[in-house]
Amino acid sequence: MTAHRPIAATHEATFPDSARTTFAAAYPDQPVALSHNLVGHSLLSLDALAMLAERMPASSVEYNLGKLPLGVRPEDTPSNGLTLGETIRTIETNGSWAVLKNVERDPAYAALLDAALADLEPIVAARTGPMLHREAFIFLTSPGSVTPFHMDPEHNILLQIMGSKVMTIFPARDEALVPAQKSEEFHGGGHRNLVWQDGFKALGAPYPLHPGDAVHVPVKAPHFVENGPAVSVSLSVTWRSERSVAEGELHSFNALLRRRKLPVGTVSDRPEKQSVRRLVYRVMRKLGA
Repeated sequence: MTAHRPIAATHEATFPDSARTTFAAAYPDQPVALSHNLVGHSLLSLDALAMLAERMPASSVEYNLGKLPLGVRPEDTPSNGLTLGETIRTIETNGSWAVLKNVERDPAYAALLDAALADLEPIVAARTGPMLHREAFIFLTSPGSVTPFHMDPEHNILLQIMGSKVMTIFPARDEALVPAQKSEEFHGGGHRNLVWQDGFKALGAPYPLHPGDAVHVPVKAPHFVENGPAVSVSLSVTWRSERSVAEGELHSFNALLRRRKLPVGTVSDRPEKQSVRRLVYRVMRKLGA
């Protein structure tokens, strides 16, 4: 994991004071609605994003049809039959969903990410230590598109830039939603999509997002997204922490133990404190276990 790049001493705040106060009260364990100041930013227009997408490596772009069931299997996700450039330039009418991954590899977007996270860094450092492995993702979605029920391994804030959507967020660490073996598979490289059951919906909290709105999504909090009646552009700024790294290590350790039919351990809500189990896992991994 790498620490952050140096940040200029002054910048226009991405998150206003009120949003930073709200974030501080919720981080790291609770989802919470926030606000931001990036609406209308020149780097986040459709034209700028189409140009960015066309110069990105194919491995950094994912796109497909957007009107999907909440519980669609990864292998059943249909292609939209268009090139990436066509997808973005005609996204208002083509019924698609696209994500541009790791846009921080482009210097201009790296500066955008750094400025956003600089506003939050003192809060994060006090709770979960340094921001590690900082990344940015941009989501473009056609009207009515759905991002299926899934989870992500990072601390995440989604900023709505254009259009509207509703993100429904579920409690993290609820094994009724994410069984322990699914977490183990996920940290071993398994897909982020989760099995959906209709009874789950009552457990989630909807967060409506319009331009200028944002939402904090805790590590591995399951969620799905339903797009509104217009094209949506959203920016996701993410980071890892010792806590998120520790959780991944402990689930990977449990997967190793389970394969050998040995008793698995509990992953606490403060996994960074489970130092003995983490040390044993690292030793076993180094020995090729």
